[in-house]
Amino acid sequence: MALTDQTKPTDVALNTDLYELTMAQGFWESGLIDVEGCFNVFFRDAPFDGGYAIACGMGQVAELVESFHFDEESIAYLASLQAPGGGPMFKQGFLDYLRDFRMRVSISAIPEGEVVFAREPMVRVTGPVIDCQLLETALLNLVNFQTLVATKTARVVYAAEGHPVSDFGLRRAQGPDGGLAVARASYIGGATNTSNVLAGRIYGIPVFGTHAHSWVMAFPTEVDAFRAFAASSPKNCVFLLDTYDVHQGIKNAITVAKEMEARGERLAAIRIDSGDLAKLSKETRKAFDEAGLPYVKISVSNDLDEYTIQSLFAQGAPIDSFGVGTKLATCDPQPSLGGVYKLSATRASGEESWRPVMKLSEQFYKRTIPGVQHIRRYYDEVGCPIGDMIVVDDVAREGSTKMVDVLDPLATYDLSGRDYAEMLVPLVKDGERVGEPEVIQTAKARCRDAVMHLDPAIRRFLNPQVYPVGLEPGLAELRQNLALAELG
Repeated sequence: MALTDQTKPTDVALNTDLYELTMAQGFWESGLIDVEGCFNVFFRDAPFDGGYAIACGMGQVAELVESFHFDEESIAYLASLQAPGGGPMFKQGFLDYLRDFRMRVSISAIPEGEVVFAREPMVRVTGPVIDCQLLETALLNLVNFQTLVATKTARVVYAAEGHPVSDFGLRRAQGPDGGLAVARASYIGGATNTSNVLAGRIYGIPVFGTHAHSWVMAFPTEVDAFRAFAASSPKNCVFLLDTYDVHQGIKNAITVAKEMEARGERLAAIRIDSGDLAKLSKETRKAFDEAGLPYVKISVSNDLDEYTIQSLFAQGAPIDSFGVGTKLATCDPQPSLGGVYKLSATRASGEESWRPVMKLSEQFYKRTIPGVQHIRRYYDEVGCPIGDMIVVDDVAREGSTKMVDVLDPLATYDLSGRDYAEMLVPLVKDGERVGEPEVIQTAKARCRDAVMHLDPAIRRFLNPQVYPVGLEPGLAELRQNLALAELG
């Protein structure tokens, strides 16, 4: 679904923090309309105490840029805002400037579904500094949450060991837009389908669902409910067994499954939504096998995440599929990625060279990387990534294959003899989309391939190995020199 199908373009432009607009007015009034900036989106720590993240949300960035403008209703609203000290917050000349505003930025990003690591730019935005600033909040809103959801899903899918995972999170998601974002990002992250019908229509994601406890409770008996559902949906028949008692539910499901067989139909699966899932799934499998119904699959739900799924398999649970809801949609236990958007270079109008800038901060941990950056990802002989080097062409040393760790200047990595690929690909040039939009099935396949090729030591949940991310030596020296100059 297009952003403009959900909201008016004016809503896209006003979907921002107020300080983006007050800064834009300040740039306009200071005569800096044509000064260019380079901003980078990155996160400082991989989510869920893991070793990686899955880039997501980038597929909607070009549409965001193309939809970004202020209509007369927006201008009138901004004109009505009053400054805390009295008088209009925005000057008429600036509002007139916004009336004809169109984005002129160029954007490159790591493709959706690809693995991404801490400190490296997921998205790079260049263009007039006003444009870049106005884009910040909406861009972070797209990329932060969807990257978090895609990462959570990839972890759940990894734990599921090839068994289907369904997104059941809509009713617990952060509102309607959050539910759509969860469905989209979870599908890219590896979910097989979603319960969200609107997301199915918008994004072409397979949808799935059968019945709830209320269906069973609406009939005089559980077996009556099962018979009615089998008659209504014989080609999409899954019985929920734990409305009353799972043990009796198993017997009732077998009874109706046999009746379906007699009609030439088949019960597809049963679902268990409470209790000891490992124990109950074993009991269910044994009962259905002994009844001559080995084809009936077992699905489970009930506040699942990667850790519970891993535990279920460790206990030998014969489970065929998983419905994951609350902990996927809310990204439990980490509600935010913490991605940031930082200025790394500026360029005056008419100049070719960029001036690198960096934020020092009182905390070394928050110091940024200067320059117009790109990423070289190096691979071993079987195509597995072994290290990402952040490079700024203006200061790069020719033929350099060594890199300095992004956090520890005393740690270095030698990548000589390894092939590499450039990871940032163009999405937008001068405010217009580059190429045709990518279907999310492509991003989904990319995610599956990227996670599969990642070292298991980096994929593991407990104390994952840190993936090497570093600076090209010329960039490391530039960063050091800028820091020393600013610190005096």
